[in-house]
Amino acid sequence: MKFIGDFHIHSHYSLATSKELRPDFLDYWAGLKGIKVVGTGDFTHPGWLKELNEQLESAEEGLFKLKHEFKKKSCLPVEESVRFILTTEVSNIYKKKGKVRKVHNIIFAPSFTIAEKIQSKLTSLGFNISSDGRPILGMDSRDLLELCLDSSEDIFFVPAHIWTPWFSALGSESGFDSLDECFEDLSANITAVEMGLSTDPPMNWMCSFLDKYTLIANSDAHSPEKLGRNANIFDTDLSYENIINSIKSGNKESFLGTIDFFPQEGKYHFDGHRKCGIRW
Repeated sequence: MKFIGDFHIHSHYSLATSKELRPDFLDYWAGLKGIKVVGTGDFTHPGWLKELNEQLESAEEGLFKLKHEFKKKSCLPVEESVRFILTTEVSNIYKKKGKVRKVHNIIFAPSFTIAEKIQSKLTSLGFNISSDGRPILGMDSRDLLELCLDSSEDIFFVPAHIWTPWFSALGSESGFDSLDECFEDLSANITAVEMGLSTDPPMNWMCSFLDKYTLIANSDAHSPEKLGRNANIFDTDLSYENIINSIKSGNKESFLGTIDFFPQEGKYHFDGHRKCGIRW
């Protein structure tokens, strides 16, 4: 079946986000926009994971749906069978090779049990995962990937908005010159990258070193009405395994491509200085 998925979003526990980022509003807005599978965002936050546990119920393998009693009523044609997939974004800020690195990463988890296991591992290392839905960890991105793989071989790990200057794996101000430099011996586990709102596929196709990765697009929504401004198109059966395998393989019969925000509207599309009249 063909469907749309938007995986990188946030909850009301993240700083500078809408208080309406709750399961009922996410279900409603995803349905309104025709998004079949939406990420939960922020599963590393204990309060949010508790809300999700209370309001979602199991659907297909690794996917969840909102319990009927929490659904919002609408007079509009809304998709009634929205699915949730457990995702989170983590901000890794650390020093490596004499430079401060600030890299955001997206983690997909196949179950609440695995999400809780990742939470537990981070807490045992002394990290505060309760102050922000997108936690800031003084931890190497490579080490976070290892921690997640140790939690489950079924987790899926994606570098977020890879071109953002300040917070990404390839960021000009705080990133690396390659994904191999960032993830070192675990680089083979990186099979997809998120393009971000300021770029589109043709821009990324110009970089041949990205040819081996599947390019995905997500809204990074900080309010529910922003869902779907970037998204992914699938043609596969509904399940965590099928979705992740479609992205990993980049199979053009199951991963059909992306829906992309007009990149010129993105915050980082152009660089330059207005008063100097310079634009690169």
